[in-house]
Amino acid sequence: MTPIARAPVPETTRAPEGSTNAYVVGSDRALLVDPAGRTDELNELVFERRVEHVTVTHTHPDHTGAVRTYAEETGATVWCRRGREARFADATGVDPDRTFAEGDEIPVGDDGVTVLDTPGHAPDHVAFEGDFGVCCGDLAVAEGSVVVGAPEGSLRAYLVALRRLHARDPPALYPGHGPVIDDPRATCKRLIRHRLDRERSVLDAVGRGAADVDAVVDAAYEKDLTGVRDLARATVIAHLEKLASEGRLRYDADSQRVEPA
Repeated sequence: MTPIARAPVPETTRAPEGSTNAYVVGSDRALLVDPAGRTDELNELVFERRVEHVTVTHTHPDHTGAVRTYAEETGATVWCRRGREARFADATGVDPDRTFAEGDEIPVGDDGVTVLDTPGHAPDHVAFEGDFGVCCGDLAVAEGSVVVGAPEGSLRAYLVALRRLHARDPPALYPGHGPVIDDPRATCKRLIRHRLDRERSVLDAVGRGAADVDAVVDAAYEKDLTGVRDLARATVIAHLEKLASEGRLRYDADSQRVEPA
């Protein structure tokens, strides 16, 4: 089985762990995924395993900080999602050498990892599948949930990605934050259920008379939103966009007014 090693990198992120997982896939001529920054542990993995390829699951700043540094020091080939080259260069400070799309393979040692399109959390989000499982970035977490917020997040795409991952039934998930997930199907089901529960809360809020985004936020969340209200608000807007596209309510993005269908 292709070895995969996780190196949590301390990072300014709002994830509860306060770190982003970088991964080195393979024992020789390896692939580096999501190098958020440099650490002694990650340095050791990178140079011990002779990293030859560098990429990210998506270009949010807590996943990209050391792409350029490691690419320059190792001479590795830099990969990104085809069609997202400018976004990648802006985020990392380096132009990609090669691009990939759904189903393409990045060579790792004598094997390879396969690219899966998994947009939703971010429009350029991908995952990498091998015999070890799936390096899934911010598609899934072992505990809690993933932020899928407007304007970049798409809940329709996110739910499709989770359902595809559930159907593939990998042996493990290697997420961007937190511990390795050894029950992928149960985790996918939990995350899908969480999103559908939130969707029902949003619909109920609108049905009870919440007429704008802030009113929906207040009605749909029962917990204290101190310090995270902006994330809750972005999430609610993403839900409203999905529900409006399905004809289940009416939402005006300019006025941020909402009403039942």
